[in-house]
Amino acid sequence: MDVKYFIKQYVKNPRTVGAIAPSSEKLACKMVEDINFINATCIIEYGPGTGVFTEKILNKKKDSTIFIAIEYNSVFYRLLKEKFKHEKNFILINDSAENLKKYLNKYNIDKVDYVVSGLPFASLPDAMSKKILDITKDILKSNGEFITFQYSLFKMRLFRMYFERIKKKKVFLNLPPAYVLKCKS
Repeated sequence: MDVKYFIKQYVKNPRTVGAIAPSSEKLACKMVEDINFINATCIIEYGPGTGVFTEKILNKKKDSTIFIAIEYNSVFYRLLKEKFKHEKNFILINDSAENLKKYLNKYNIDKVDYVVSGLPFASLPDAMSKKILDITKDILKSNGEFITFQYSLFKMRLFRMYFERIKKKKVFLNLPPAYVLKCKS
């Protein structure tokens, strides 16, 4: 994707886009490296943006695994819809992650194995962040994992309110460098 295109979306929607460039290949690899694609039956992605993590997940998941991506930005949503239109068991939703439960109900999904997030929690309103994390904790299976990245550790206290175990790794080869957080209850 053209970086100018991404920057344009960032300038128009800095609170929801949260970055000036798409995530790097190195960050995408770190985000998905510990996902057990053999046993996963359902994976959710919040804020797929231009689909850097989406593509990695789609390339590794089993055909039978349900993969739901929820993207708020309508420009990114249209781009993803076209890019991944032929994928099996891939559901793309144009809405806020705050409303995920209604879609899980629609598709008769109770619990999920992984939630991979590209949401910029540092720039989201606190009430929205808490609602999304409440939903996330509620929908994860007992051994499920929430995987997110952040550009700073500013929101660690918030994540610790929801998850007891958080592993963090810094990825320097990203613009800007980012922390990958792997969170479990």
